Amino acid sequence: MAAEPAPVRGLGIGWRPEIDLTVERMPGLDFVEVVAEGIHLAHLPASLEALLARGIPVLPHAVTLSLGGAEPLDEARVAHLGACAEAFGSPLVSDHVAFVRAGGLEAGHLLPVPRTRECLEVLVDNVRQAQAALPVPLAVENVAALLEWPGAELSEGEFLAELVARTGVRLVLDVANLWTNAVNLGLDPLRELDCVPMEAVAYVHVAGGILRDGMWHDTHRHPVPAAVLELLVAARERGPLPAVMLERDGDYPSDAELRGELAAIRAAAGFEAAA
Repeated sequence: MAAEPAPVRGLGIGWRPEIDLTVERMPGLDFVEVVAEGIHLAHLPASLEALLARGIPVLPHAVTLSLGGAEPLDEARVAHLGACAEAFGSPLVSDHVAFVRAGGLEAGHLLPVPRTRECLEVLVDNVRQAQAALPVPLAVENVAALLEWPGAELSEGEFLAELVARTGVRLVLDVANLWTNAVNLGLDPLRELDCVPMEAVAYVHVAGGILRDGMWHDTHRHPVPAAVLELLVAARERGPLPAVMLERDGDYPSDAELRGELAAIRAAAGFEAAA
């Protein structure tokens, strides 16, 4: 099933309550992404309402659907994600190629899915169920990992490509997570990019991290490293990127530093400078 054209364009940032006014007042932003589980639709933050009033697309991004899990989807979580999309007039919603619960236990973290064909079947079924219940298209994001499950039958890029081919789901391509897996798992990020169906990419995530004891931690609390920007350039060379955004989830720098990071991302993505 072929992916439809991307519904968002340009440069974005993850909206967070700690930097709500910064994001609201930041020039040159084309869209924002919000964590769906943190949204209470009856009490929307004023800064989000201001962005919506200006016509800035707001994209709900979930972290708890557990699309890669063997347990049935939580219908209430899917419904909340869909309700956010309807409230914001969002062109799409997203979650992750991951599981977050098993056996009644919540991991509190996005856990990688074993890249086997059996696990792919589970993921395909869950994605199709979510797609049928949601009012807008679904996109899924590749995740960062500190370990790899044994018995992988597909590379990360091949796994994503088969998922797209079988479901028509769109992708949130996270180049920072590709870099994390290159460092921690020894994967070749360029080879993985070669397998990713770039026409299915709805938008791209960029984020920073830190190297500790030989492991890369995708913290979203540190500056974006040059290696991640280089992967963004490599992704652009494989197909025009519709939209790219910065994720930052703590240790927020000054507004000037954030604008500098966004400018570097804009350049690496090949977007024209903001007027």
